[in-house]
Amino acid sequence: MIISERLRSIRQEKQISQGELERRTGLKRCYISRVENGHTIPSIDTLEKLARAMEIPLYQIFYDGDEPPAPPPALPARKSANDAWGFEGDSARFLQRLRQLLGRISDHDRQIILHLALQLVRRTRKP
Repeated sequence: MIISERLRSIRQEKQISQGELERRTGLKRCYISRVENGHTIPSIDTLEKLARAMEIPLYQIFYDGDEPPAPPPALPARKSANDAWGFEGDSARFLQRLRQLLGRISDHDRQIILHLALQLVRRTRKP
């Protein structure tokens, strides 16, 4: 499903013009046109504005059926809130020290570290 086509079809189904949508949302008509033609990808905040202006729930922009989608199956319960990495023990101490050190470096050095990490991830993913 392409969001731009879905937005246009909902707007036309509700018989709302782009000008009226501009008035309701505060977004420029030319921006609405660019979104509907697929030239611009709207943010979630913008999609919420558009859904509210067309008086539909947000999920209808992404879902084509008549009824709301079924909720996903429940996730397995965690033993505790602290059973994830970095919440206790050595991993928590390591993470705290890393945060302190990263807070002291310059933006340029931080960008170099992030670039290096990205290169390492790419290298390990290749077969």
